[in-house]
Amino acid sequence: MAKGKDVRVRVILECTSCVRKSVNVNKESPGISRYMTQKNRHKTPSRLELRKFCPYCSKHTIHGEITK
Repeated sequence: MAKGKDVRVRVILECTSCVRKSVNVNKESPGISRYMTQKNRHKTPSRLELRKFCPYCSKHTIHGEITK
């Protein structure tokens, strides 16, 4: 099987609330939480969103898929 035809792909999930905080002038959060995971390309063609723990926000938040 060709490398580009794999069913499982790696995706990066990024905290959506940390991204909004980093846009503000006063930088409250020291960084942005990111997780790596895999998804099935055929069963989940849309962007993936999972509820994960963010160590910078100190709570569970929505982490959305970003492009590399």
